[in-house]
Amino acid sequence: MVKWFFVVLLMYLSCTNVLQAYEASYKLPSPVIDETLQIDRKIVDVKRSFMSYLELGEGKAVVFVHGNPTSSYLWRNVMPYVAKSHRAVAVDLIGMGHSGKPDIEYNFKQQFRYFSRFIDELELDDIILVGHDWGAAIAWHYARKNPERVTALAFMEGALPPLMPAESFDALGPNMGPFFEAINDPVVGHQLVVEQNILIEQMLPSLVNRTLGEDAMSEYRAPYVDKLARKPLLAWPRQIPIAGSPRHTHRVMKGIERFMSKTDMPVLLLYASPGSITPNALIPWYVERIENIETAYVGIGLHYIQEDQPKSIGLALADWLRRLD
Repeated sequence: MVKWFFVVLLMYLSCTNVLQAYEASYKLPSPVIDETLQIDRKIVDVKRSFMSYLELGEGKAVVFVHGNPTSSYLWRNVMPYVAKSHRAVAVDLIGMGHSGKPDIEYNFKQQFRYFSRFIDELELDDIILVGHDWGAAIAWHYARKNPERVTALAFMEGALPPLMPAESFDALGPNMGPFFEAINDPVVGHQLVVEQNILIEQMLPSLVNRTLGEDAMSEYRAPYVDKLARKPLLAWPRQIPIAGSPRHTHRVMKGIERFMSKTDMPVLLLYASPGSITPNALIPWYVERIENIETAYVGIGLHYIQEDQPKSIGLALADWLRRLD
């Protein structure tokens, strides 16, 4: 037990140092961002549980899908730009945000099933998907599986090819590799994510250019005050396909990569500088493979770019949506 305590301590300090180094290297003067939530929250029953969502505006549905460890709150300052001409819907994935917390594993397959049922329960068709982080993977996978229901897709900082699947943790890079390798350790990962809450307390604020205020941090912390509620936070990084495992997400990522090269669906890629998992140098990879793609640079940002550049993201989406119509 003592041995494991020191292992966890060393890995915690290592992860902290990685995040602090990343922060020190890239953080720049920050904008002033509204942290209040002024959009009504709604609930829909899904698979013996319930899912929470924000909704604003009328018209064709634009569905926003967050990733780890965030929630629909991430989109609060983007949605109003879209809602001027469309029905903006931002979901809380199952087990996250204000959605229910059923006793499941929270792997990709289960998350996707709940998301798909959410779309069914709201009776949404001809939808436009907007995804970030793992939400981008869900959006792309949904579009691949349901091409008749999705008319266009926008994504940013996505947990997607070519980053995934990866041959090894080292292939994720000198910052992400060691961090996610530690989280995938059965003992260390539990200590870091469940006991220390490192994804909320350190990773999230470190990957926002500005300093998150107390209102934002309180909103992001609220769903995970109970340690047992942090199960989805730990499950997501363990879904990263490394050397073919987990098999399901490995197949999902390979399928998404093939779909990217085949689809003529309108796609918008939003990116920031320097970015995180979608650095500027990666943009040509998508442009070369996706036939009907546009790109939009939104300014300075790391991974959670909605917390730094909501206006730029909102305006870019609104302009793209206008031209789609």
